[in-house]
Amino acid sequence: MLLELAIGDAYGAGFEYADAPILKRNDLSGYIKHPKHDIRPGQYTDDTQMSLAIAEAIVSEVPWTPESLAKGFVEVFHRDPHEGYASRFYAFLQQTKTGQEFLANIRAESDKSGSAMRASPIGVFGDIAEVLEKASIQAKLTHDTPAGIAAAQASALMTHYFLYDLGSKSDLGNFLDAKVPGYQWASTWQGEVGAKGWMSVRAAVTAVTRNDSLSEVLRDSINFGGDVDTVATIALAAASCSHEVSQDLPQHLVDALENDTYGRDYILALDAQLLAKVSGRSPLV
Repeated sequence: MLLELAIGDAYGAGFEYADAPILKRNDLSGYIKHPKHDIRPGQYTDDTQMSLAIAEAIVSEVPWTPESLAKGFVEVFHRDPHEGYASRFYAFLQQTKTGQEFLANIRAESDKSGSAMRASPIGVFGDIAEVLEKASIQAKLTHDTPAGIAAAQASALMTHYFLYDLGSKSDLGNFLDAKVPGYQWASTWQGEVGAKGWMSVRAAVTAVTRNDSLSEVLRDSINFGGDVDTVATIALAAASCSHEVSQDLPQHLVDALENDTYGRDYILALDAQLLAKVSGRSPLV
């Protein structure tokens, strides 16, 4: 889950809100440099870094409180600063040294994609009510709005749905509509993906349900245009957990993913610990 979402994030970073001609390079032949950003090819962004904070909280079994989660967000940023955060949030994290400072000074009024992009690991919990609650708690730290919370809950339920074999891939949207109503998750997304979190999740649901391999899911996620790194992050996290999706990401994308202290090898090790939390999980075939 974590490796795939990191690849989706890093690959999508080269295409995020890029002009249409850039999309012609969406052939999975390698990571590309965004024409305007300083993120180097193969480097992941805030989507992955904050997902790692969530995964570490799950694996270490810290109390699922705003204080613990805020502490994790601050620590993962300062140990290994990454680009990709919204500029004001990046500046906020630079100035924030503790979880207490985070909670005291954050303005949690956003309905954009930050709460959803990091929620996929929460799907490992076995009870739907617990997934919804934990996704809501982490969302409220930064996105304490109905849409911000709903997007996070739907994102977390996508991985949960596949990890616990709750239905067919084609029925994913209907499942989300029943559990997090009001956002037409089952409706096919068309056109560019905007900044709202529910938009990224709906596009991710579309990419997962209409494709049968991770490579196809990744290319489809990028072809929407707009906030495609977040779409790819959410979609690949979910699709990597599905028995109906061929796990065929090109090896060169795996090999070229950044591998510093908190890069590919760290992500793989954390991924194994995270998925060990899923009871009765059979291997993908």
